[in-house]
Amino acid sequence: MTVPGEGPGPQRRPQQQRKQVLLRLDPAVYEALARWAGDELRSANAQIEFLLRKALAEAGRLPRDTGPLPRRGRPPGPPGGSAPGPPPA
Repeated sequence: MTVPGEGPGPQRRPQQQRKQVLLRLDPAVYEALARWAGDELRSANAQIEFLLRKALAEAGRLPRDTGPLPRRGRPPGPPGGSAPGPPPA
């Protein structure tokens, strides 16, 4: 029997692990947040994290070891991959 986190296999760095939380919001608050997130091209989840980090920073409570916000948009393609473009003629 193997113990989780031991043995071969990819190991995640602590900064890559993301906590999942259940958040209950008033429906009107969620709708306003979702509209705001859409205006800034973020998901509602990303907007919540952005706002929480901003509030923590302004209060002087953002931990120094906090990693950067994940980049928006598509993740980078595989190394050496071809860029999308018109099909060859």
